[in-house]
Amino acid sequence: MKIILETLRLILREVEESDLEGFFEMDSDPEVARYVGAPPVQHRQESLEIIRFVRSHYILYGMGRWAVVLKETGEFLGWCGVRPMREMKVNGRTDFVDISFRFTRRYWGKGYATEAAKAALDYGFQVLGYTEICSFADIRNVASQRVLEKIGLKRKNEFELEGDTLVWFEKSLLL
Repeated sequence: MKIILETLRLILREVEESDLEGFFEMDSDPEVARYVGAPPVQHRQESLEIIRFVRSHYILYGMGRWAVVLKETGEFLGWCGVRPMREMKVNGRTDFVDISFRFTRRYWGKGYATEAAKAALDYGFQVLGYTEICSFADIRNVASQRVLEKIGLKRKNEFELEGDTLVWFEKSLLL
């Protein structure tokens, strides 16, 4: 198990195939999937494919989304992390560093997303040396927008992607 970051309550580590049950619980929940632009997963095999996709970014980019686990118990809460986005065009951009997160519903409202995202953002700037980190959220997903604002990203504009209205956020260290 490769630990990337620790916060007061959390460990952010590489995603592993042993996270399958946690991923399946999270991504099969219609409420979790509501704003992610994809339907809930139906089978554990789909979750396993997602885990393998996430792990492929460790090889491609040397980083990616990390499992977020509760330090006290080791419970899988969700994922969070930064990574280059080069696969798709978003808000007119094709090469940017993205921060994002997703958590199992029973862990919502406890500050875990903000705690993990703040640590990941700081890691992206201080350790990985990025000068700009971006994110986007469905316009209806007020909770995610609030997390992005709490960690210091600024709302820049709204845009359309695959029929949904999204909000673009960014933080730049450049003047």
